Amino acid sequence: MNTPTDTPARPTTFAVIGSGWRSEFFLRLAQAAPERLRAVGVVTRSAESGARLTDRWAVPTVRTVDELIRSDRPDFVIASVPWAQMPITVRELEAAGIATLAETPPAPDLDGLRSLWHDVGAGGRVQVAEQYLLMPGHAARLSLVRAGVIGEPTQVQLSSTHMYHAVSLVRGLLGVDFDEVVVNARTFTAPLVDPLSFGGWDTSATPEPRSNVLATLDFGGRSALYDFSDNQWWNPLRARRIVVRGSIGEIVDDAVTRMVDPTSPVTSTLSYRRRGVDMNLEGVDLDTVSFDGEVVYRNAWAGTRMSEDDIAVAQILSDTGAWARGEGPAPYPLAQACQDHAIALAMGTSAATGTDVRVAKEVWA
Repeated sequence: MNTPTDTPARPTTFAVIGSGWRSEFFLRLAQAAPERLRAVGVVTRSAESGARLTDRWAVPTVRTVDELIRSDRPDFVIASVPWAQMPITVRELEAAGIATLAETPPAPDLDGLRSLWHDVGAGGRVQVAEQYLLMPGHAARLSLVRAGVIGEPTQVQLSSTHMYHAVSLVRGLLGVDFDEVVVNARTFTAPLVDPLSFGGWDTSATPEPRSNVLATLDFGGRSALYDFSDNQWWNPLRARRIVVRGSIGEIVDDAVTRMVDPTSPVTSTLSYRRRGVDMNLEGVDLDTVSFDGEVVYRNAWAGTRMSEDDIAVAQILSDTGAWARGEGPAPYPLAQACQDHAIALAMGTSAATGTDVRVAKEVWA
């Protein structure tokens, strides 16, 4: 039901603006799949940070966008800069006529989103690196929803990732576009051990106050429940879970229950075939996800040993390259990312004020 874009005839080429850890994320993927992805340059503020990236990733670095596009013009440029800098960089790339993949979010606040859309929206040259719907498990669930396995999708319950990423999953699985939504959010605090973070394991960790945000999103007939705890991406003591409810069934993580006749509810599971388990000598990769004997997701990056999040990011890079060359659809347009972040901002406002917040139709709709 769902297969990623076919392997292109030539590598997707991209450049990066920024030298932070997210920039290196993209460079690492290019190194893992050189026949599919090629980084042609990085813009860094200093020669020192440029030298560090060149030494580590064997990629040339320059100080300005002009230098970058004069040397080896890529299919597109990734803006991987801090929130406050993002709209400035996107405007600079738009002025240069360059296809752009912006990191999330495209602007820090609602006024910034509106202003950015006013300046660059009509150009249609900006996509956003929102990868969560491309992760194998979520992509498989989305394929089942779109195939009508659980009927009309009516509700998503998500406890996994945060803010705009979570909103992207909710909107994608519910099939809502720029629909108005009423947000009600609250923040709760409770003690929790936090043994693992981006910085590694903390062997002396003890329970400390941690925040948990619960929010409901009412799209008028379709709804969502958002549940996110501080550092939930890393903390092994807080599981990730997802529920997608429909008119004739529901998906709970990897279990799919639906009616097959008027008196027979049946539960089937999404089955993940992984290479390298036990005596399998094919390598160490996710291969496929299947449902009731049918492959609903096939890993287009098998052989690279990428994690599932890496697979999703690599896929949006490949899809953005195809779009920039006029060979494929837009993977995640700026308007969609603006809507995600507008709803995420409304959750923050509702949690801070204790009141409902309505997100009406915006300029990008």
